[in-house]
Amino acid sequence: MGLNTQDIRTLVMRERDLSVSEREWKFRLRGYGFGIRDSDEGRVVTSLLGKRDLCTLGAA
Repeated sequence: MGLNTQDIRTLVMRERDLSVSEREWKFRLRGYGFGIRDSDEGRVVTSLLGKRDLCTLGAA
C-alpha cells in the first residue's frame, strides 16, 4: 500500500509542525525515506530510496 500525493503532503507538513527547526524537520523526514529540495516552483518532496520527485509543497 503506497501513499498518495495528499498523504505525503499531510505527513510532511505534520512533521514540520512537530519540528523545532528546519534541520530537525529534514532529519525526521529522512526517517520516512523522504527528502526536501528547493526548486523554482517551491519545495519538492523527494524519495531517498527511489531518487525521484514525489510532489511539491508550493512556494517556500
